[in-house]
Amino acid sequence: MIKNTSLLLLISFFLFACQPGEKQNSKEKKSNNNEISKPVPTVDIADIETGIKHYIQNKTEEADGYFHVKDENKELRLKLVRVHTEYLSNLGPNRHFACVDLADEKGDVYDVDFFMEGKPGAMDVTETTVHKLNGKPYYSWKQKKDKTWHRVPIESASNELLGVIEEKDEFEFYYETTLPNIKNEAKVWIPIAQSDKFQDIEIKSMQIHGEDEMLKETEFGNKVLFLQLNQEHSNKKVRITYQVIRREKSAYSEENPNLVKYLNENVLMPVGTDRFKEIVAEATAGMENDNKLIQARAIYDYIIDNMRYAKNIKYGTGDAVYACDSKTGNCTEFHSLFISLARTANIPARFAIGAAIPSDRDEGGINGYHCWAEFYAEDKWWPVDISEGNKYTALATYYFGRHPANRIEFTKGRDLRFEPAPQSSPVKFMAYPIFEVDGESQVSNAKFSFERRNIN
Repeated sequence: MIKNTSLLLLISFFLFACQPGEKQNSKEKKSNNNEISKPVPTVDIADIETGIKHYIQNKTEEADGYFHVKDENKELRLKLVRVHTEYLSNLGPNRHFACVDLADEKGDVYDVDFFMEGKPGAMDVTETTVHKLNGKPYYSWKQKKDKTWHRVPIESASNELLGVIEEKDEFEFYYETTLPNIKNEAKVWIPIAQSDKFQDIEIKSMQIHGEDEMLKETEFGNKVLFLQLNQEHSNKKVRITYQVIRREKSAYSEENPNLVKYLNENVLMPVGTDRFKEIVAEATAGMENDNKLIQARAIYDYIIDNMRYAKNIKYGTGDAVYACDSKTGNCTEFHSLFISLARTANIPARFAIGAAIPSDRDEGGINGYHCWAEFYAEDKWWPVDISEGNKYTALATYYFGRHPANRIEFTKGRDLRFEPAPQSSPVKFMAYPIFEVDGESQVSNAKFSFERRNIN
């Protein structure tokens, strides 16, 4: 526990500023005779940012390419993600505070508090404490009767009410669509979920009609169920039941990643436009020489700060230019804009779509599809969910580098092509069925529901 009362009064202001919604306190510093002391010259905030960056960089170079932090009995090997410039603080003569995000090899993001002493260019860290893991605080600060401050442990708080199930989830997922009215013939394409390292997929049953064929989309490896139908199949239901075990996703390696295709533009996701270059320059100002992980976080933060989740007019089209101009959209706009900006910054990024499973109940309907993105940095793919980070700011750090266990993924990538191909080919992205009735495209429908199972 720090014993300097006046210093801790100043510390309290900045530490509670790191926790939105808590009361902030500040008092004038007084001398022993209760007279207000003269102001002490302070170091510029930019100097503190430079100081903490240099400190982390130097320690990283001295070690094995990672910044080492001791957390209880563990030693963490971390990479710098972000310095919280809004929390950089002067605590007194040559005393400073910094709040920094660093990520480990698995993609866990640690919020670390640094206390420093010294002048610009010669700052040394006197105390380092891990404050949060993936947005969850380990402790808070409480003032005692003698006006000193001490840390108070916080019980591990569940994020389930904010939509997050960690580690693993298991559920049955029901995908249902009603076939259209057919005069002569119709074709239907339906995305099929597949197993990968983060989800185990078993198709328990399929209620389908007509002639069926399982298509393989070669660019991203997606599967699509293709149905050829006639008049007798009008208005019948197609229902697919999945048994799903899904694991929480964090940063992961991939053998021989084809990064070039994740730097190129897609339909509705241009790359390198003048406007996108301006935004990247604005978002990453001062970070031009930093690594791609830091730059990606800056772009992530830019979108959270500048976009609003709203389903207006053209939402759901995945149009990055519309997202940029309107500053609104649903998950497709948030992640389309992120991918375009990331690729403009020479950061490979990719798109995926599926459904988010409610965390606050164990059965029932699901409100449509959900999509997300990944970017490549430090030899790993890093998952992000910017629209959820925007809606739940308390989890903005969690969603940079993690996807929760309570979801199912249908397809990866944009501009999907398969044979036989629908008239709408290439398909921008695919969560709902594609209907072509008597040679004409028709709006499709889909209903999702689930029932959670006990996890052994």
